[in-house]
Amino acid sequence: MFRTPSCVFLVTACAFLAAADTRPSSKLTVVLDFRGAHSDRSVTAMEHETEDILKSSGLYLDWRFAGEAAHETFDDLVVVQFKGACKVEPIPYVYDELGPLAFTYSADGTVQPFTQVSCDKVAATVRSAMWGEDFHRADFLFGRALGRVLAHELVHMLTASAQHGHEGVHKPALSGRELITGTLLLSPADIARLRENQKVSPLRR
Repeated sequence: MFRTPSCVFLVTACAFLAAADTRPSSKLTVVLDFRGAHSDRSVTAMEHETEDILKSSGLYLDWRFAGEAAHETFDDLVVVQFKGACKVEPIPYVYDELGPLAFTYSADGTVQPFTQVSCDKVAATVRSAMWGEDFHRADFLFGRALGRVLAHELVHMLTASAQHGHEGVHKPALSGRELITGTLLLSPADIARLRENQKVSPLRR
């Protein structure tokens, strides 16, 4: 899944961020910026999956679309940009470009509160792992996969680290079946890292 470390780019995403402590049982606003078509059912499934994965860290997620966020202020905020069509097309296609399904930006070695998800790559990975009855709930399974991809990247942002875990959703690589089947949670080690790093908010750095 994540074949390379988080890519390093200089971005201005941190302009969205208001400084404040992020502590266990605190709220993090996640701004969703879709650059293409998306499925409402998939977005709902993504939100639920991400929340289920991160709830063990004591973090409450508050969701906003980019248009809404432009008129509000927030204490702790990250921006997630989705490129491509965020839905599983009824006609299969082959997506040959290699690379990560998502990456979190860094500037001068500092992890930024901005991540980008390649919906086309996630959709292709999901479709390659689907069979039989899976196709009747493709939107839901795609949303589940997006939630696991997003949870992975949020760990990078919340811990201000490109480090990966050894098991669970924060492993450096996940198969298509791991993205859509069963339950995939954070490892105890990753939960501990999240709780420790939330004591001094990495989003302020």
